[in-house]
Order: sequence, then structure tokens, then C-alpha cells
Amino acid sequence: MSAYQNPPARALGDDSDVEEEVLVNEYREQVQYEDGMGDLEQVSSLTMAQQTDDIQSRLAAAAQPLDFQAPLEVKFQSYDSYCSLFHFILNSDGPVDLEPPSYYWAWDAIDEFIYQFNSFSSYRMRIARQNNNEEEIHLLKDNPNTWGCYSVLNVLYSLIQRSQISEQLGAMRRNEDPAAVAGDYGSKTLYKMLGYFSIIGLLRVHCLLGDFSLALKTLDDIELNKKAMFARVMAAHFTTYYYVGFSYMMMHRYADAIRMFSHILVYVSRTKNFQKSAQYDSITKKNEQMYALIAICVAFHPTRLDDTIHTALREKYGDQLLKLQRGGPESLPVFEELFRQACPKFISPVPPDFDNPESNIDPMDHHLNIFMDEVKTNMWSPTVKSYLRLYTTMDLKKLAGFLDVKPEELRSWLLVNKQRTKQLRWSDRSLLDGDLVNVSDIDYAMQGDLIHISEAKVGRKLVDWYLRNLARTYN
Repeated sequence: MSAYQNPPARALGDDSDVEEEVLVNEYREQVQYEDGMGDLEQVSSLTMAQQTDDIQSRLAAAAQPLDFQAPLEVKFQSYDSYCSLFHFILNSDGPVDLEPPSYYWAWDAIDEFIYQFNSFSSYRMRIARQNNNEEEIHLLKDNPNTWGCYSVLNVLYSLIQRSQISEQLGAMRRNEDPAAVAGDYGSKTLYKMLGYFSIIGLLRVHCLLGDFSLALKTLDDIELNKKAMFARVMAAHFTTYYYVGFSYMMMHRYADAIRMFSHILVYVSRTKNFQKSAQYDSITKKNEQMYALIAICVAFHPTRLDDTIHTALREKYGDQLLKLQRGGPESLPVFEELFRQACPKFISPVPPDFDNPESNIDPMDHHLNIFMDEVKTNMWSPTVKSYLRLYTTMDLKKLAGFLDVKPEELRSWLLVNKQRTKQLRWSDRSLLDGDLVNVSDIDYAMQGDLIHISEAKVGRKLVDWYLRNLARTYN
């Protein structure tokens, strides 16, 4: 993970409650829309393929969830239908003069498109590793480009480019008229909405592929605040903050990740009475995942949380949280359990090797191993720092006795951690509100078996302040 690049920390925009009522009203409207959609007959992929002359029906069908247990042939047909639809939208002679079925349709269409891509990729990897279904293996081998990573990314980037949405968002940030840079396509609501939510889709896809730096880079043109378009669609709101927070966590930017998770978890607690839409189960699951992730981040970067989050965290992960904060070997199973529970369903950017099943590495196991290497490197960090803060000099053997580890093992950890701290401190000096504060709150140096400790960030100590004022009182 040390290879991940650190983009500048994303500051949350206006996080006041001024926009809260607006979002709640928007959410009520969305619930009504979704209730109405429930009355529509779900259109199968085969039906979509037959309705080549009815583009409005195909638009509506694109946002309809595919049955999780749909056979492989139906998943192929669904892919062909999406390709046909997006080809029509992107490559017609001039912009398509159609109004989207609803304000929320574009998000639902992009969300379902990426979900089916993710689901198909995971299914294909599982079939390749199990190697016990010759019929499906043969079918998958004959169609290596179906739901391919390149084609999915190509659709998302093409929608962004056609709509000129990045240029429009840039103009809006400069208080300029976005219509001046929208062009023929970007001036159409259909293209503007698809382009905007394709940016959120790219964040998600790059995170699923394990490129966390690029995932964050995709949001350069979007401001993270309650006035953003994605915040008007609850599922998009949750998805954005989940993947931004997770990307920060995987890049060791725990302070930034905590800010992202805290924002959306507090918002959930304020709007929970309205969460009765068709997306309720998905929102609830993401909510639970983010509590697990914030527990991990707080173990690496102790900080004060909102009272609502702190209480919920204690209720959900009381004993586990204590183990995480203590660190040491007993914390490792807890870290692994929470990561498996809360991480996205990672996918491989390339099709699996069906001829050599043993060579196919589960993407989730790959990223878990990377994460656990980071945990093992830092598993003594909370306990060691708590002891080091009490001393200015300390004997290595004494500290090893406190931790119940061998002195040489502790020496090796201290040296590795010291080097890593130095690398993080100089990797991006602009992250003044990010992990630099966490990394550099104390510093130490080894002289033989003697550890010299100092505060890297010098501040007024409460004890010194109290003694000085007490002396003045008696003088």
C-alpha cells in the first residue's frame, strides 16, 4: 500500500444543518417515486432486447434490478442490452432528444449497470476457482469480453466526455455559466445526469479494482457538501461517502476517512425515520459497514467522535473496539473480521484463468492481505504510544516487559515504524489536517537499548500550566 499516491485531503463543504430540510424533502419525493416504480412490471433483459423501437421503455428498463439468481444467459443478454442502449445514446447523429423517466433515473441506471458488472465479475471468478461447472466455464471462456472492465470504464468515461460535465462543474465552481461550456450534448438533461452520476460510478469502479488514489481523483470536480447533486439521491449520497472513506482508509488517511464516515453516519441518524424506501436494505447494510470501518480507523487514529456515533459504536462493537484499541496479536482476528464484513466486493481487472484455477487469486483476499500487513506493522502502535507519552527516556527491555514481547522483536517494530513515519511525513507535506498530525504527535530515537521520546508537536502541557498558575497564586 505504500505505493498508493496521496492526493490532497478533501475538505468537507458546508456541513451545517441549513440544507437538512431540503434533503429530507428531496428524500420524501424520492420515496414516492420508488413506491410508484414498484407498481411497474419488471422488464427482463430479453424483453429489453425485443423493444428496440421503444427507447423510453429501454431507458426505464435500464434502471430495473436484475434478479440475483438470473441464469448466465440472461446476464449476457442484459450486458448486450446495456451496450445497445449506451451506443444509441452516445453514437446517434447528434444528441438524443429524450427526457429521462425521472430525476433519479440516471443514478438508478448507472448504479444497476455497475452492480451487474460487479456481480458478474465476482460470479465468474468463483466459477473459475471452483472449476466444477464445465458448461458455464465453456460459456464464459467463449465470451471473455462480456461485462469486461474495459467496456464498463469506456461507457462511464464516454458519458462524462459527451456531457462535458467536468467542464460544467468547473464553471459552476468559478461562478460562471455552465451552459457556456455544456455543448449540444451537455445541455440535455439526459446527458448531464448520466455524466454526473458516471463520475460517482467511476469512484466506485476504481475502488472495486483497488486503485484508491485514482478513485479519489475522479471526484476532483465534485464538492462534497449537502448542496451537491449526489446528496439529493440517498443511495448516491451513501455510496459516495462510503467509497471515499474506504479509499482514504486504504491509503492510511484515517483522519480523512473518519471525517467522511462521521458525516454520513450522523446524517443517517437524523433521517432514519424516512428510510422506508425500496433502497432501505441497501442503505442499512452500508450503514453497518461504515460503523465497522470507522471502528478500524479510530483504532489507528484515536479521535473524539460525535456522541451519536460514539454511543452506537460502543453498542455494536464494545468488546471488539477495546481489542482494536489495545492492539497486539489478539486484535488481528478482529481487524480481519471487520474488514471482511465492511469492505466492498473487490473484482479483478482481467478475466480469470479457467485452465489454471489455482492461479486465480481472490481479489478480496488480495486486498485483505495488504490491509493486514498494515495492521501487523502498526498493531503495537496504540499501546506503545500510550507508554511513550509517559516518559522522556525509557529502556527497551522495560517497554518490552510491559508489552510481553521479546526486546529484539520490539526493536525491529520500532525501527520499521520509525522509517514508515518518516516516509509518511514527507510523502505529502500538504496534508496538514490529515494523518501527518496522527503520525507526528510523538517522536522517538533509539540509542542502544535506550529510547529517547519527544513531542513532535510541541504544545502547552496541562500539568505545566497548572503548576505555573498555582505558583503565581501563592506568590
